[in-house]
Amino acid sequence: MSLPPVECIYVTEDCIREWKNGNPSFKVPNPVPMLRFLYELCWTMVRGELQFQKCKAALDSVEFLDKVSDEEMGSNFADIVTQMAQDLTMPGEYRARLIKLAKWLVESTLVSLRLFQERCEEEFLWESEMIKIKAADLKSKEVRVNTRLLYQQTKFNLLREESEGYAKLVTLLCRGSEASTQNASAATVGIIKSLIGHFDLDPNRVFDIVLECFELQPDNNVFLDLIPIFPKSHASQILGFKFQYYQRMEVNCPVPFGLYQLTALLVKEDFIDLDSIYAHLLPKDVEAFEHYSAFSAKRFDEANKIGKINLAATGKDLMDDEKPGDVTIDLFAALDMETEAVAERSSELENNQTLGLLTGFLSVDDWYHGHILFDRLSPLNPVAHIQICNRLFRLIEKTISSAYELVRQTHFQNFGLPLGAGSDSIETTNSSVNRYFIDLPKELFEMLSAAGPYLYRDALLLQKVCRVLRGYYLSALEIVSAGDGAFNPGIGVGGNRTPRLHLKEAKLRIEEALGTCLLPSLQLTPANPAVGQEIWEVMNLLPYEVRYRLYGEWEKDDERIPMVLAARQTAKLDTRRILKRLAKENLKQLGRMVAKLAHANPMTVLRTIVHQIEAYRDMITPVVDAFKYLTQLEYDVLEYVVIERLAQGGREKLKDDGLNLSDWLQSLASFWGHLCKKYPSMELRGLFQYLVNQLKKGNGIELVLLQELIQQMANVQYTENMTEEQLDAMAGSETLRYQATSFGIMRNNKALIKSTNRLRDSLLSKEEPKLAVPLLLLIAQHRSVVVINADVPYIKMVSEQFDRCHGTLLQYVEFLCSAVTPTTAYAQLIPHLDDLVHMYHLDPEVAFLIYRPVMRLFKCQSSSDVFWPLHCNETTNTSSPEKQSEPSDSSGKLVLDLGSPRKSIMWSDLLDTVRTLLPSKAWNSLSPDLYATFWGLTLYDLYVPRNRYESEIAKQHAALKALEELSDNSNSAITKRKKDKERIQESLDRLTSEL
Repeated sequence: MSLPPVECIYVTEDCIREWKNGNPSFKVPNPVPMLRFLYELCWTMVRGELQFQKCKAALDSVEFLDKVSDEEMGSNFADIVTQMAQDLTMPGEYRARLIKLAKWLVESTLVSLRLFQERCEEEFLWESEMIKIKAADLKSKEVRVNTRLLYQQTKFNLLREESEGYAKLVTLLCRGSEASTQNASAATVGIIKSLIGHFDLDPNRVFDIVLECFELQPDNNVFLDLIPIFPKSHASQILGFKFQYYQRMEVNCPVPFGLYQLTALLVKEDFIDLDSIYAHLLPKDVEAFEHYSAFSAKRFDEANKIGKINLAATGKDLMDDEKPGDVTIDLFAALDMETEAVAERSSELENNQTLGLLTGFLSVDDWYHGHILFDRLSPLNPVAHIQICNRLFRLIEKTISSAYELVRQTHFQNFGLPLGAGSDSIETTNSSVNRYFIDLPKELFEMLSAAGPYLYRDALLLQKVCRVLRGYYLSALEIVSAGDGAFNPGIGVGGNRTPRLHLKEAKLRIEEALGTCLLPSLQLTPANPAVGQEIWEVMNLLPYEVRYRLYGEWEKDDERIPMVLAARQTAKLDTRRILKRLAKENLKQLGRMVAKLAHANPMTVLRTIVHQIEAYRDMITPVVDAFKYLTQLEYDVLEYVVIERLAQGGREKLKDDGLNLSDWLQSLASFWGHLCKKYPSMELRGLFQYLVNQLKKGNGIELVLLQELIQQMANVQYTENMTEEQLDAMAGSETLRYQATSFGIMRNNKALIKSTNRLRDSLLSKEEPKLAVPLLLLIAQHRSVVVINADVPYIKMVSEQFDRCHGTLLQYVEFLCSAVTPTTAYAQLIPHLDDLVHMYHLDPEVAFLIYRPVMRLFKCQSSSDVFWPLHCNETTNTSSPEKQSEPSDSSGKLVLDLGSPRKSIMWSDLLDTVRTLLPSKAWNSLSPDLYATFWGLTLYDLYVPRNRYESEIAKQHAALKALEELSDNSNSAITKRKKDKERIQESLDRLTSEL
């Protein structure tokens, strides 16, 4: 057997040859690491390649990388020999040579004998004659000495022999915290050391007694100065022994909370490591997780059974469930289930020491280690336990107390301002916010994430958190809006964060708090609209895209927590029961019940209602009336639900004939139109953005929602089949047109004007991207695209889609013309005719449809009161007979001046654009002026329906006469007749003046 090969990097064959020859001038060329060189040198001598006497010559010829002393070199030689001696596979001749090497190292004083005796095994020492007794006898002697030194100590036991030392120790530790000053702590440390030395007390037992007293006096800070005098490694072992005691089967009492608190405090003060004590706790994580998974699965099964029909039930049971009468709702069903679950898991907190340690961390305000345990124990849902939850709430309350005080002061300052200058909520324009910089630590948002939906247990704290988050965001927004010049470094955002970076961070944190805590907590708060309003005050700070994303994530909570699933299932069941009985007669009572359900579970309740409306169109009117009790948050969720239903796949939006819209889509569009008309707080920007995105994809079926919105909110209707009288009225003024086509609803109706303005403001928002023009251009483009890209088998289907899109375009243009006033505002909004045709590729007739109102703003340069098309020609013809033969010159002097930033446009420029619409040969028989005039004029410019005016005036006179003949003289009837007379007289005056 040979030795294993050792790669010699520094002790090469050349070096060995020079050392054997005894060349005194030989030097190793480069410095070498000492330990590796000695290792290779020893193996070379053991293999017999180099004599022991040549070792000193080798050491003299080498230079080490680091300067080493003789003691360090001897220590390394001893370690190398010891390691080589432990190789049991070494052949006999090599081992004999190793023994001789050890003897020679001692004889040459390179290594002291004591080093070998300390480090080598007894057998090797006996073989190398470094000890005088046999190896077996030396081992026995070593055991006896260690036993006498380590285990057979002179000590005074606590319950037998002398107890004076321990009595004095306990008396000293139980004096309390009356004089917990630094001097007192130092004196106590000195006394304890004196007691240990004088009475020969066991330090480990003293340490145990110190921990016991600290457990009983957790507020005594003197113990924090006593613990460092003991080894840190002993603390975790002593505490682990205490926890293991309570794990015994014969011990029936739970772990005292003081032990958890003591352990948490020691970990917080960095006296012991969390992992070192965690290893002593039971049960193990895997076992606890498996137990909770079985428990959770059982609760999920119970929640899923809510609302399901039992096929084994008798007919009598089903009739009892559906019997008529007063409808009742149970707002506390899910909470009752949660109470039962918490009671069932109460023993878990007593038996699970890891949960107890988490409670201890929260009690000593150590969130750092508490957060670690929350993450580690997240599969157990620890916050469900009341004790853990309450201590977490206390920590949250303590964290936000200073920030809430600032928010509270700001609110009272606003409340104390003169009337009209303050408000009940913090406004972004309030300069007082700038004086108070609110910054929240990231730990707060970690606590909120850990609390999850269980923040519902403390409604007061939930509202405080909402107000603090709102003030936090507004404070960051105020600093950014103030600008760098107005920013006061004294209230800086801390660290290296700029105001904009701080605002971005605040926004992300608030989004996280809303998604993980506030919104989930809302659905477990039974019918508390005040809480919903507080959450909306925070939600309203975010753009609608972020809000909708949070709503989408909100739905996934029921996949993790059975309580949330039970709340949603109960809300869905109660909503269906109410909708079955909802009618005009019981609208007030059942409408309030719907609102109560929606206050807690808006997503579930509103989605259930929308599902019902899609199937039953007759429910639209009572449901819309019942929605008057909803809050702004629920209206916002409702728009998300509607958009979600539109975007949901798997449903055809056209019937099987490919011509008509599906019933569910028509019902949804009608419902949305009626809802937005009735409630002014509905937000429409999200829906308009969805329509824009769909048109970009080439899908225009959802335009039926835009039709309903314009029809309901602006009273602009698109009628395909008109009577002769209605066609005749279309040549009249705006009043006559609305009398003939809108069933007498006038544009000056206050409610109609208000809803029209809301629709216009949603399309022309000041902050968000303005969608009015993009939506207009996309509808106009889709009109052409639907013919080219239609994937339908019959031409009738294509024509139906084209007609539907064209009708929407006419309706939308009519709305813009009437809502965007004055006409100059419309002209500044609409792109130039050349851009409509060449940049956006619209058909000429569509481009003129959009640009027609702008053409009427062209006016003569010589007279600013004369506009195209009629007055300018009359003026030029009567003022100069020579110019009668040059009508083109008069039109060439027309100009459109909209002010900055638009530049003036000459009529000749418009005609140049017109010339590009048709091939050049088309203008041989047609002038551009005639072409522009043809498309620029309307029926109103060509014909006056005098008979239709007279008929409508007679109808109004008849209506006045009918009102005067009424005999009801009650106060309400007289008031109603007066209002009707004023309305009819106003219409009559308008018709007479317009005729």
